Amino acid sequence: MKVKLLLAAALFCAATATQAQGLHFGIKGGANITKVDGKAMSDEFNFGYHLGGFAEIGFGKKIFIQPELLWSQYTGQTGSDFSDIVDGALPGSNNQDIKLNYLQIPITLNYRLLDWLSLQAGPQFSVLLDNEKSLLENSKDAFSAGDFSIVGGAQINFGAFRVTGRYFTSLNDISSSEIENAWKNKGFQIGVGFKIL
Repeated sequence: MKVKLLLAAALFCAATATQAQGLHFGIKGGANITKVDGKAMSDEFNFGYHLGGFAEIGFGKKIFIQPELLWSQYTGQTGSDFSDIVDGALPGSNNQDIKLNYLQIPITLNYRLLDWLSLQAGPQFSVLLDNEKSLLENSKDAFSAGDFSIVGGAQINFGAFRVTGRYFTSLNDISSSEIENAWKNKGFQIGVGFKIL
């Protein structure tokens, strides 16, 4: 599944780049404000980060495709009833921090509303790289290996600088446990980028 998602995203980017009128590359980083939404999870948002690069593939002056490749950390917290609901969870795993590190590939369609302002929307493919599971040390992984999300937001363009703010939510269940309600990643990303090529 991981390889298929990455391959599909790479083929899409390659196919669109061959028909592009302008192609640029840059680096970016910023903050994630996230939570794992669902049963046995805390409803509070927590801070993480993302780092990586982006490309801008232009189709005229108004339309751009913007694929990105990001290392992204989501943080959350288990709820007060986590050990009662999740099979295999150890006693004392309630109200504990969770860190999920993803390789993220958002691919947004950007519409340049003004010279300095673009609207963004598109899919986001994520592969779980590292599940810090101190609360699940001797039990099976609670999180699935991939996440498919939808993202939307806006980007401010100042010459080579980019300031992005967007919201995302999972479209699939990220839980690998058999619980009644699905878990979904939800949150905001605020990033700063710089076009280098």
